[in-house]
Amino acid sequence: MDGDRTDAVADAALPDGPFSGVPVALKDLYHGEAGRACGNGSRLSEGWVPTSDSSIVRRLKAAGFVTVARATTSEWGIMGTTETAACGPTCSPWSRDHIAGGSSGGSASAVGAGIVPIATASDGGGSIRIPAACCGTVGLKTSRGRVSFGPEAADPLFGWAVRFVVSRSVRDTAALLDVLGGPEPGDPGLLPAPARPFAAEVGADPGRLRIAWTATPWNGADAHPEHAAATERTATLLAEMGHHVEEARPSIDWEPYLRCMTDLWSVSTAAGIDAFAHWLEREPGPDNLEPATLAMLEYGREVTAYATLAAMAHVNVVARQMGAFFSDWDVLLTPTLGHPQKEIGAYAKQGAIAPRDLFASWSDQESFLPAFNSTGQPAISLPLHQATSGLPIGMHLVARLGDEATLIRLAARLEEALPWAGRTPASHVGG
Repeated sequence: MDGDRTDAVADAALPDGPFSGVPVALKDLYHGEAGRACGNGSRLSEGWVPTSDSSIVRRLKAAGFVTVARATTSEWGIMGTTETAACGPTCSPWSRDHIAGGSSGGSASAVGAGIVPIATASDGGGSIRIPAACCGTVGLKTSRGRVSFGPEAADPLFGWAVRFVVSRSVRDTAALLDVLGGPEPGDPGLLPAPARPFAAEVGADPGRLRIAWTATPWNGADAHPEHAAATERTATLLAEMGHHVEEARPSIDWEPYLRCMTDLWSVSTAAGIDAFAHWLEREPGPDNLEPATLAMLEYGREVTAYATLAAMAHVNVVARQMGAFFSDWDVLLTPTLGHPQKEIGAYAKQGAIAPRDLFASWSDQESFLPAFNSTGQPAISLPLHQATSGLPIGMHLVARLGDEATLIRLAARLEEALPWAGRTPASHVGG
């Protein structure tokens, strides 16, 4: 929490707006609030203070939200866990021994623990949905272009990255999409405006949907039995609701996709870190970067323009395959994670791991997620189930590009059928 900020908020008059006085935490990765330090999860960024508000911060403030804290992130948003040399480990509110996920781990942990009702987040390969599944919160990865990255970026991470929030309910998620959605001047692409406010979709009839489901990660590994069983139970529930439900999955050749993801992530990370360091007149190296980040920086500097274009061409092939699959299906259901979240410290043992090996090491757990960053489709993680350990199990729903409305309608029905509001994690402000 920002102590000076919370003291000032307590003494100040409430701002105008429909969410007057509601507190929000900002993910500490290019968080976009002028005058507030931004660490980016890295010692390299120590002391940096943005000088202007981003579009998402302006819209939050215009709606009456009050920023009260920065939420931890993995270093430069790379890792699927939020354990950094700069800030230490962030755990799940459900277990102090288990990770909160990454890169928006601090956001999901703070919301799951009841510290704030919403926190901003971003997702370039699962970074909203992984923490949502680990912390028992709702995490919507919006369609590409739904929420602007302006003015500091256009299509970050080759268009894979989106910016939004994590919340406690489908209702809050829909309401925030109405607040934050919509273009800004200069945005490179425009989605059609929704037919009506997204908040109006909560409780609306989704109709009879064609829903495919699978519990097999794209890399072909077996999902954990509890995660597979939870997915099948969710599919059965959806069929009982009247939807047409079948076990089916899109075809993704995982190894070529993994190579392309490695190259695109690495070159984007390297360009971003080098530009930032040059601007601050700092030299990135082992004294201010973690081993895995430094390995990605060094690899990314060597990725050629030819390899980058080849990777983008392959991603287009995957997008066309997904487009064909979603011509036959309205929604795809998978587990958010193929396996339970790891314990604190598990990733640190990898050390200076090569980027390709780093991504491969996550594949059994996280491979359901990045494909929909590369296609731009909306996807949501819902905390529908719990494991025998007590840890939450997230369910992952994906729709066509631009069709958040269908996801919200369906997610609201699932929340009604399998409510999670009454579950309280071990670490919670309510004790």
